[in-house]
Amino acid sequence: MAGQKAADELEFSIATVPPTERQRRLATALIIVLFIVFSVTAPFAATQLARIDSFVPAVEAINFVTDLVTAGLLFSKFPIIGLRAVLVLAAGYLFSALTIIPHAISYPGVLTVSGGLFGSGLQTTPWLYTFWHLGFCIAVLVYASVKDGKHEYVAPSSRPRAILWSIALVVSLVCALTWVAVAGEKFLPRLVVDNVHFSPLANYLTAATLFTSLIALVVLKVRQKSILDLWLSVAMVATVAEQAIVSLFIASRFSVGFYSSRMFSVVVSTIVLIALLSETINLYARLSRANKKLQLAHENKLMNVAAAVAAITHEIRQPLTAISTKSSAARRFLAHGPADIERVGGILDDIGKATLRVNEVIEGVGALFRRANPEQQSIDVNDLVIEALQVIAKELEDWSITVDTQLTSGLPRIMGHKGQLQEVILNLVQNSIDAMRTMTANPRMLHVRTEPHGRDAIVISVEDTGPGIEEKTLSSVFDAFVTTKTKGMGLGLAISQAIVERHDGQISAMSGANGGARFEITLPVKADPQAILAS
Repeated sequence: MAGQKAADELEFSIATVPPTERQRRLATALIIVLFIVFSVTAPFAATQLARIDSFVPAVEAINFVTDLVTAGLLFSKFPIIGLRAVLVLAAGYLFSALTIIPHAISYPGVLTVSGGLFGSGLQTTPWLYTFWHLGFCIAVLVYASVKDGKHEYVAPSSRPRAILWSIALVVSLVCALTWVAVAGEKFLPRLVVDNVHFSPLANYLTAATLFTSLIALVVLKVRQKSILDLWLSVAMVATVAEQAIVSLFIASRFSVGFYSSRMFSVVVSTIVLIALLSETINLYARLSRANKKLQLAHENKLMNVAAAVAAITHEIRQPLTAISTKSSAARRFLAHGPADIERVGGILDDIGKATLRVNEVIEGVGALFRRANPEQQSIDVNDLVIEALQVIAKELEDWSITVDTQLTSGLPRIMGHKGQLQEVILNLVQNSIDAMRTMTANPRMLHVRTEPHGRDAIVISVEDTGPGIEEKTLSSVFDAFVTTKTKGMGLGLAISQAIVERHDGQISAMSGANGGARFEITLPVKADPQAILAS
């Protein structure tokens, strides 16, 4: 169970999910753009431009915020996925963000003309720059190296403690390097000769950072598997471009190469952050869609339960009424004079049939709302119609309704659930009774017909001489909970349609020839599989 949970967590993580072809193409396009910008800038890198003291603090403020947010997002992912490499990369971004603070404060022109940060000297800023970029490149190299290792995963119980130790280590390292750059400034090799020009050693030292970034990029590309690897590779391409300009093409600050290198550093800081934020947005979108699906499934289940209960209530009302009526009649016969045993026996038989029909209704409705198809049998459509009319014969007689049956002989048998199909016919006949019992002027006639529909189907039609169905109501007559009856539930025709469609058939409503309502049920002819096997 725990393994399954871990697999589910990794399945949606940017650190483990492989990139799509679209993401690969986008990353390739960005790398091409970076190469073009580098190629255009390199020939003019040494050209001096006007000094803008606010440029560096503004750029490094962006770098600080983006690196810190990226570190926070990566640290927040580590307790979920437990990948040691993600913890290393988060520590690398945190190191970059924290190192920017002393570097920006010590930069000439930010606090004072020569320097800042509690009396830091001229060499403090370039050494902090070196620590900053070299430390970040080493973190990326370690991240690429420990990926997919034997001890890649950290135990869940140890993850919070690992984060705290990582943050403490990074803070301690930044403080130590800052102290070295400030307090030991007099003892460090000279990387700048004044506030503008670099010494040759600065270019050699930056070349070491360039070499480290190249190694990190190569290892990352070789072991690249995830979306995070892809965008981190783009960030490292920008780092290589930045370090190449600084080490190979410029010898002073405030040149074309100097300003362009700072813009490359912004790309390094923001590219992974954009990927992480994009993943977060996509994750929330997937979560929202999943919640909507769950809510819809829950509502559908509740609707199915409500519909099933309402359907059973609707369908068993008629047999329960028959049981109640027959029971009262039996009591009256037994209470007055000598009992007519034969007549009482007939009434008890009718009660037994009605009771069995209640059971058939419950089983039929239950099968209708289950996903699995109910057990089917070979059915003679004419027998089905006759049995349904016999069930409701007493009510037809009570309301003086004349039944005209025209059943075509020799019709092929169909396959289906007999109880369900019988309920469809009973529903239609009951609706006709309800429609005609208020009629006084016209004769009450019920026409029931069966006939072939081509070679592969049979049509059952039920037509009455009632008031009919209004034209505007025909389109919604099969909708659930739509009814024209004062006490109707609006489920009979909806259930009938569901049953017919479950049998791959169709049911339609139209105006009858005599002004009443006409319903047609079209059912496909299917051979009995058992009969085929027997033959």
